[in-house]
Amino acid sequence: MKRVQPRSPRLLKPKRTVSIIGTGSYLPERIMTNAELERMVDTSDEWIRTRTGISERRIAAKDEYTSDMAAKAAKAAIEQAGISPDELDLIIVATVTPDMPFPSTACLVQRILKAKRAACFDVSAACSGFVYALEIAQQFITSHTYNTVLVIGADKLSNLIDWTDRNTCVLFGDGAGAAILRNRSGSHGVISSYMGSDGNFADILSIPGGSCRMPLSPEVLDKRLNTIKMSGKEVYKQAVNAMLTAAKTALEQSGLKAEDLACVIPHQANMRIIEAIADRMKLPLDRFLVNLDRYGNTSAAAVAIALDEANRTGRMKIGDYVLLVVFGGGLTWASSVIQW
Repeated sequence: MKRVQPRSPRLLKPKRTVSIIGTGSYLPERIMTNAELERMVDTSDEWIRTRTGISERRIAAKDEYTSDMAAKAAKAAIEQAGISPDELDLIIVATVTPDMPFPSTACLVQRILKAKRAACFDVSAACSGFVYALEIAQQFITSHTYNTVLVIGADKLSNLIDWTDRNTCVLFGDGAGAAILRNRSGSHGVISSYMGSDGNFADILSIPGGSCRMPLSPEVLDKRLNTIKMSGKEVYKQAVNAMLTAAKTALEQSGLKAEDLACVIPHQANMRIIEAIADRMKLPLDRFLVNLDRYGNTSAAAVAIALDEANRTGRMKIGDYVLLVVFGGGLTWASSVIQW
């Protein structure tokens, strides 16, 4: 019998750098102030501002869904990048508030954008989702699997809030942010990334009801177990430690030091967390972009919205080093060092 010679594999291509070539964001029109919350629960504007730094947040309309907000942010990013939806190879949506269990919100965004060529899927990593999705997108581009990837962080948390719980209802808002990733010659782009998780602390920040472990029932609805539950003090402690670890690890991998950073874009959850991180990193607070006073915690959308704001206001210039660092339920945390 004649021996068949195996085919030679294709030569591996060298890895490519990955840059953010466009950003976009979307915030719903409705503004809910602390004064409005004072009329809903036993709280005060002073209590909310001193403990969280939040003055107001955006609330999506009843008929405005995660896919709607995500698509609007995506359109802004696509326009800034100067590309067409047909150029998108992949769409990743980071969210914990999908329009429905399936299909993915990414597929619904694809339909809105008419991005027919794109593969689509969602990522669930709570508030860390956008940076998780950035790293996933980077891997697809560096390996030459895809050329152009749309990454979106979008959440409609107002649907998951217990508006009778004064400890959580003051914290969250709705919104979406997006970025277009692509190899760009002569630019380093994403330098290093780090992700971490610890499921042992899953119960300190979660929505226990509404899925297969605890399906919706009159009892679940009566006890509001389908809304956000949080152990605030424990979340604070874990958030500070995890975000510091993530920031330091990504910096070490990049070969940079904290003082080399032109801008730090942290998860927008609580001003006290941001202040603690700034203090321990020995960086001035004005090096950190903060918008939680206007938007509250928008989960996966938070750092994406802040990134777009930094980009559009000229907070970063070409060649600057930027650190994204996030923390969310899971527990999850992540960081990324980017040369702009």
